[in-house]
Amino acid sequence: MLVDEALELLNRALHAQALASANPSSRAELSPEGAERILIGFGSGEETAVGRFRDARQVDVAPRSSRRRRREEELRPQERVAAILGGRERADACETLLLRARADLDAGRAREAALQLRVGLEALLVELKGALADPGHEEDMATLQARRSEAGEAANEALAGDLASPLREQVEELLKLSERVLRRRRVLKG
Repeated sequence: MLVDEALELLNRALHAQALASANPSSRAELSPEGAERILIGFGSGEETAVGRFRDARQVDVAPRSSRRRRREEELRPQERVAAILGGRERADACETLLLRARADLDAGRAREAALQLRVGLEALLVELKGALADPGHEEDMATLQARRSEAGEAANEALAGDLASPLREQVEELLKLSERVLRRRRVLKG
């Protein structure tokens, strides 16, 4: 999709800017969900710099769902933010590390994702051990424990250079499984 390609290019530029300026706080990944509106169009550099176009069309990238469901989905993260800021809930280190791994993987930075995954997975295995009395949680944790050496192998290869395709796929699988563990905890803990 054209929007995905444009965001990929823009996010690569933002990442390059953050690296060149050595400013970690300037790095922000953009996504269609965070956009107020998305336009595809053309115009001169001066026109587009101020948000004007010779011709443009607004693109709707929002998934179709009921108004009530969208509202519930919008409120759920806000409730967690309030709980964290109010000191009623603590964010685990694994959440931050795995979130960074996802951002890197989605941006095509498989090496960085592998390195983040290694540490994020180790933190998850400690922080969420016994967090839920749920068979699915216990099964996923056992699988992650059994496959943790794969994350280590991918991270070691990442230190030496680009990841081979099978290792990139392993990083993706392990990250998805880790994200499922985090999602399950959010859902079951309310």
